[in-house]
Amino acid sequence: MRLVTFRRRGGGAPSLGGMVGTEAVAELRPALAAALRAAGEPDRAAAIPAEMAALVADEAAMLAAARALAFAARPENAALRIPLAEVELLAPLRPGKILGVGRNYAEHAKEVGGPAQAAPRIFLKPPSAVAGPGAVVRIPKAVTKPDYEAELGVVIGRAARDVPEHAALEHVAGYVVLNDVSAREFQFDVSPPQTSFAKGLDGFCPIGPWLATPDEVGEPWRLAVRCWLNGELVQEGNTADMIFPVPRLIAYLSRYMTLEPGDLIATGTPAGSGAFRDPPRWLRAGDRLRLEVERVGVLEHTIG
Repeated sequence: MRLVTFRRRGGGAPSLGGMVGTEAVAELRPALAAALRAAGEPDRAAAIPAEMAALVADEAAMLAAARALAFAARPENAALRIPLAEVELLAPLRPGKILGVGRNYAEHAKEVGGPAQAAPRIFLKPPSAVAGPGAVVRIPKAVTKPDYEAELGVVIGRAARDVPEHAALEHVAGYVVLNDVSAREFQFDVSPPQTSFAKGLDGFCPIGPWLATPDEVGEPWRLAVRCWLNGELVQEGNTADMIFPVPRLIAYLSRYMTLEPGDLIATGTPAGSGAFRDPPRWLRAGDRLRLEVERVGVLEHTIG
């Protein structure tokens, strides 16, 4: 499934839905209610929670969502489908916490320099950093070195504490495309470095365009990760280059804290972000970013 949070253009409250094909969205609660009526079953539309974090935490609700989307996809149920042009896709969820991983691609670690890592480098981004597809990420006037980082984002579905690596993917609800926007002056120009602050400003974590469940993506071992800036390909890597793959990250993090449903792990970026170009390439107002993770989706947004 490709699960979305959306609202109709022109206003209205956000709703949970799912993609039907590439050009339509179905709202989960009405679609489930219609499926139950057609099957002569009691109307349990309220079994779909109102927020994504609650949905991914509830196995029965996820099965109900799959049933709703399968019903909406039938040719005779076109009335349940809303054209994508008539909705605004929002950030798929508001995570409880966002855990970032620094220098997690071998080629990126090489361009940054420094000693080899024995353990993941972890930083935090606050939920207020989240922005959705099509967002205008506004850079504070005082920030002089804003940068981009295309990443695979991993959304937790089942609580994880002391999870062994071999079982880690059982706790994954799905994946998002993520841009780890960074104010590099706080990372590199001050002592001590303030990495979480550099990456935690308002809007500095665009995610989307949907949450792609594992049945859509498969195992995250070999996914292409790309970023285009104003139409120019500036990053191209693959999750096969991760120093600490997704299961290892989940096992490591859950050794020290409980990963809760809706938590988001930003798994690191390939080589090519602006700080490590010659000369450096900082983001500017009007820049257009297109970020892609293979089998997950394409996230687009602009800089304001």
